[in-house]
Amino acid sequence: MKSATPPQRHEFAMRFTSTPRGARLARRLVSHRLDEWGHPYTSPTNETVTLIAAELTANAVRHGHVPGRDFHLSVTEAATGGGFRIEVTDTRAEKLPAPGTPPPDGESGRGLLLVDALANVWGVGPRPTGPGKTVWAEFHVPSGCGNPGRVGGLGGN
Repeated sequence: MKSATPPQRHEFAMRFTSTPRGARLARRLVSHRLDEWGHPYTSPTNETVTLIAAELTANAVRHGHVPGRDFHLSVTEAATGGGFRIEVTDTRAEKLPAPGTPPPDGESGRGLLLVDALANVWGVGPRPTGPGKTVWAEFHVPSGCGNPGRVGGLGGN
């Protein structure tokens, strides 16, 4: 019988306080873990996956914050080494993410636009255990090239 989920090469998962400090720590640990997995700090893969994780965790803090509740981050590298899945779960189910058009002089509102531009596909689903939601993104490392970006015409949500 074929497994529904592909085998995993690496996985990093951790809960963080739903604060700007928690989001910064998550970003740093993702970059560090990717470096340990063979994707150096200055590589396009490390920079892209770290930026996607940073935007998703910042959104969880800013828009999904519930006092006294943490957010959960997981980063999984496929067994083939060709892709990553980033998931951020928070406990606020009623505020679903949707990219918008920020004002030109606005200081915020571009996070999901960055995720949409960098990830091959992204989406949101219900939190598997309890109330809340999981926002996820997938990034496929282009074969034969170190440049990040969309592959095969896959669009975001």
